Amino acid sequence: MSDIEKVGFVGLGHAGWPMAGNVAAAGYALAVSDADSERERAFAAEHDGVEAGLDAFGGCDLLVTMLPNGDVVRAALLEDGGLAARLAPGTIVVDTSSSDPYGTRALGEELAARSLTLLDAPVTRPDHDKVNTRRIAFMVGGDDPDAIDRAIPVLEAMAERVFRAGPLGHGHAMKALNNFVACAGEVAALDAMMIGARFGLDVETMLGVFNAGTGRNFVTEHVLVDEGLSRRYATGFQLALMVKDMGIAAHLAEGTGFETTWPAQARDRMAAALAALGDPAADHSRALEYWESMAGVELPR
Repeated sequence: MSDIEKVGFVGLGHAGWPMAGNVAAAGYALAVSDADSERERAFAAEHDGVEAGLDAFGGCDLLVTMLPNGDVVRAALLEDGGLAARLAPGTIVVDTSSSDPYGTRALGEELAARSLTLLDAPVTRPDHDKVNTRRIAFMVGGDDPDAIDRAIPVLEAMAERVFRAGPLGHGHAMKALNNFVACAGEVAALDAMMIGARFGLDVETMLGVFNAGTGRNFVTEHVLVDEGLSRRYATGFQLALMVKDMGIAAHLAEGTGFETTWPAQARDRMAAALAALGDPAADHSRALEYWESMAGVELPR
């Protein structure tokens, strides 16, 4: 049984808002903060008893961050007036973002010097469902098994599955490699679609074959069918975040000494698409437009 009573939650974006809502629904006392103060007040107004603003974070047993990357997490915790100074010794900090595992280990040492325990617990989801946000899985890394045990009931309030990934940094390493596999599948599928289109194949039929056979993956089954060819471009995951995650995967490969060009190639292909689109907030499914421009084809909706 966990002794966690009060949870702090930082970051009420596309994923953070419903995740924090599930924490509140599970009966935990909850304090929330977001860079947009109007958003945090709106969240508090929607959930009875939730406190808003950094001044409410005193007395939290566990703090969850859902922020864009490790640099933002570090700044939120340690820069002047940061959250770490507001937390009592023994508080567990859970970083659910996609961060560089090497940076996570360094941050863990800095927080340990303040008697705070860091866990890395990024998320993934088995489909692109945007409503039932418990359709996610956590991969948890940490050096303190007791802290992980105490945190898991809170994580289970937000997710269907919680995986223990290993020591601190292993959660973020797992997330980067998971997203590398997904991104590599997206690059391969887009290349195949352009080659097929130029040869004269029907792209919808191609995707049907992929999804009925061995070519099926998350991107062919969900992203390209539901968001790409439909031109809705609303998976909720930005292309810029994909580029960032591929950079983490490439750095991880380099740090382990394993020679592979794939993570860097995936990063560079997606970075070129992001630059060509000229929209820093572009959904990653919009990479389809860049591939079309390279191939000189326009696929049917």
